[in-house]
Amino acid sequence: MAKPDVEPSLGETLALAITPVDVSPPGSKTGAGQVTTQFKECHTLREEHELAVWGNLDRCDTLQEAVEYWRGNEYEERHLYLAKVGPVTVGTCSVTFPLRENTHTAGIQVLIAPAYRRRGLGRALLEYAEAVARGRGRTSLDAYHEVPLQAADGAALLPAKSGAGGLPLDEPAVAFAVAAGYELEQVERSSRLALPVPPELLDRLEADTAARAADYAITGWDDSCPEDLVHAYARLKATMTTDVPIAGMNWDGEEWDAARVREEENTLIRSGVQSAVTAARHTDTGQLVAYTVLNWRAGVPDSIVQQDTLVTSEHRGRRLGMRIKVANLRRAQARWPSAKSVLTWNADENQHMLAINIALGFKPAGYEGEWQKRLG
Repeated sequence: MAKPDVEPSLGETLALAITPVDVSPPGSKTGAGQVTTQFKECHTLREEHELAVWGNLDRCDTLQEAVEYWRGNEYEERHLYLAKVGPVTVGTCSVTFPLRENTHTAGIQVLIAPAYRRRGLGRALLEYAEAVARGRGRTSLDAYHEVPLQAADGAALLPAKSGAGGLPLDEPAVAFAVAAGYELEQVERSSRLALPVPPELLDRLEADTAARAADYAITGWDDSCPEDLVHAYARLKATMTTDVPIAGMNWDGEEWDAARVREEENTLIRSGVQSAVTAARHTDTGQLVAYTVLNWRAGVPDSIVQQDTLVTSEHRGRRLGMRIKVANLRRAQARWPSAKSVLTWNADENQHMLAINIALGFKPAGYEGEWQKRLG
């Protein structure tokens, strides 16, 4: 039980009850069809928030995805909490704990229903989540939130510590994070690509890569990496965690092996997520040196989500990023013809990847702030 401060003008004290949420009832079968009422309430609150901010659910997990995510796995422990005032659901908070690497960190999220904001409830939930993290000995907390493009256009910005991009100072979530002692380490730009991409554009961009990428063969797969490539793919995924820009975020790289790749793939399949992967192989050495991933959900059929894209450092400058992205867009459009757009996120300082996306036709859609608070 937590009792947050309340603005004096409300003339009342709100008794806030915070309880842990189980995904499924005890003894039930797995799957989105067997979830607790509390879990559904948390998910409904998230969907309502996404619809209010974006007008769609393109960025929101489906219920099936959420079920699989919140069960956690051997690599990350995840805890979800529901907040009520009397019988009314007013918000959620969550804490996630990496278990293999970054065991000094915890991920924190807080969401308050619009009708109950500015009453101290968000602060109470944040303090609750932080206390859970402190109790596990975590010393670095991280959080994120997104704002639509129009919210940032023309607004005074809080600059990211990375020096690239910023978030609007008048955005309530920005003021909330700053007041709670979080620092804006990095800003990512979200961008959207309208589908289908004109074939002549893809042909031209692919042709532009031909000379520099002549020493590489393109390969790809759907949903599950071929057995003869899975170890090489795991090495690329480990490299992804150390090579992407993370500004001042207090994160270490992750160790990936074939088992971790299979765990991720199986989780996506159980979540109802389909994946298209394109990779580049260096013909002289046979090594995989680049890859890119697109995901599609039947529950959100209009939208594809861009996941990782990586070219290893020794093979950059050969137009491989463009080459594999073009090939994967062709694969995705053929496999998921109902999709009308692709969403992607890039750190504002990652100008090379942003340039590739702009050439493909991506347009800015919003911004995501990566926040950090170091304890003690």
